[in-house]
Amino acid sequence: MDAQIVVLPGDGIGPEVTAEALRVLEAVARKGGHAFRFSEQLMGGCSIDRHGTALTPGALAACKASRAVLLGAVGGPKWDDPAAKVRPEQGLLALRKGLGVFANLRPVKVHPALLDSSPLKPDRLQGVDILVIRELTGGLYFGQPKGRDVRDGHERAVDTLEYQDYEVRRVVELAFRLARGRRRKVTSVDKANVLESSRLWRQVATAIGKADPEVALDHMLVDTASMRLVMAPASFDVVVTENMFGDILTDEASVLAGSMGMLPSASLGDGGPGLYEPIHGSAPDIAGQGIANPVGTILSAAMMLRHSLGLPAEADAVEAAVHRAIADGCRTRDLGGALQTSRMTDEILRRL
Repeated sequence: MDAQIVVLPGDGIGPEVTAEALRVLEAVARKGGHAFRFSEQLMGGCSIDRHGTALTPGALAACKASRAVLLGAVGGPKWDDPAAKVRPEQGLLALRKGLGVFANLRPVKVHPALLDSSPLKPDRLQGVDILVIRELTGGLYFGQPKGRDVRDGHERAVDTLEYQDYEVRRVVELAFRLARGRRRKVTSVDKANVLESSRLWRQVATAIGKADPEVALDHMLVDTASMRLVMAPASFDVVVTENMFGDILTDEASVLAGSMGMLPSASLGDGGPGLYEPIHGSAPDIAGQGIANPVGTILSAAMMLRHSLGLPAEADAVEAAVHRAIADGCRTRDLGGALQTSRMTDEILRRL
């Protein structure tokens, strides 16, 4: 395997955790005789400081020409003015759009050794193994028109929630394909009792469910789903939902695993480069201290091995090494332990 991989370390703890994931990928390459070629680009606040934009055309072109993209995290207090015309998050939205990735996969699996790390009661976490699939290219984040104006002496802000049937179809069909390799259950989350876009979403999802009766489909309103995620999380298998609902629900689901630092994600499209990143933010309060949890980024690299590089055995090996390290009591500070970022990676590499 010969693959060009673009690394976007980003801001805050991003450079720290991506460096650890690269150590794991380099070990995989050595053991398997693969050639992973890494190139680094700027994105986020660091790109704003250097270039005045969160993602330059050159950085996007490099990403589009790669086999896969590994991202750390973007943002921080320095760039945290909501009224600013240029913000780090604009780079992430532009990258997703430019790569044509339309589905964000976020697995949420609770390790048996970490049941006490979650604020939920351990008995509610037994058997939790959820795959949340979030649509990435439609919804409020991209709907037009959007903007601000003044009417009758009052300032007004407008965002529009828009979906087309094909956008819903492709992400729900992906959810059904992935569910076939799991427990064959898809929960489609919407707000069809209020929103016209959700009524379209439910209509399309229902048609796909009728065409694939081997996978069970149920519909759930987003407010009910948010409640069930903490009351009965093990009842979910594959959850598919629109952009903003998925953004919120996956952050809620992160508490099941005990720490946001544990959870990876993959953003996939139709055959182009995949985008891989931990779900956590840039955590500027701990940046530079060497205490960030690298597991989410390392598991994101494992998802890259599986989905973009076609190396499922290597992906399994990385995930198994992480599992064994946690089972053996290896913990960073967010999980109540004392291991430094690099030491946690050392323990994973020792078991790879």
